[in-house]
Amino acid sequence: MYLRGILSISEVNALSPEQFEWLFGNVVEHHPNAAQQVASMRPFTSVRHLKNSFYEYLEKLDSNGKENLLLRYPDLPGKYAEGLATIDSEFERENVPLQIMSKEEKQLLGSYNNLYKEKFRFPFVICISKNEVQTILSSIQIRLQNTRHNELNVGIHEVKKICNNRIDDLIWSDV
Repeated sequence: MYLRGILSISEVNALSPEQFEWLFGNVVEHHPNAAQQVASMRPFTSVRHLKNSFYEYLEKLDSNGKENLLLRYPDLPGKYAEGLATIDSEFERENVPLQIMSKEEKQLLGSYNNLYKEKFRFPFVICISKNEVQTILSSIQIRLQNTRHNELNVGIHEVKKICNNRIDDLIWSDV
């Protein structure tokens, strides 16, 4: 059985602000400000409380804040191929069969990515660890039909899923 997490919630509450920011600084990709804001919400009564604090931070962002946050996430496969993704993103990508995509699937994803970025002006964000290649391809097709406002919210919802996984990797479950 694979156990996740390195700290308990009580240990998280005991971290200095600097330690908290260091540990949680990439729960939201390249966005340590999220960790700074969430650190000020301590003490947390549970892992769920910690996660909800990150979600609350994300929900309170205005449209510009959401867009700026989504711009921090890597393209699929774009920044991964260029080595510009964070270690967290690389680990998440390696746990999904993107590397076994056929040439046609890679070209299709590239085409959809270009259309997506042209329409929305930020990268397509999806919690790849929860999806198979075909689901990712169908999701981007469907999401291309969204309005910009709706897609900002869908993107933030996907960021919450990514945050959830990254927190699970850092904190022991309290259930």
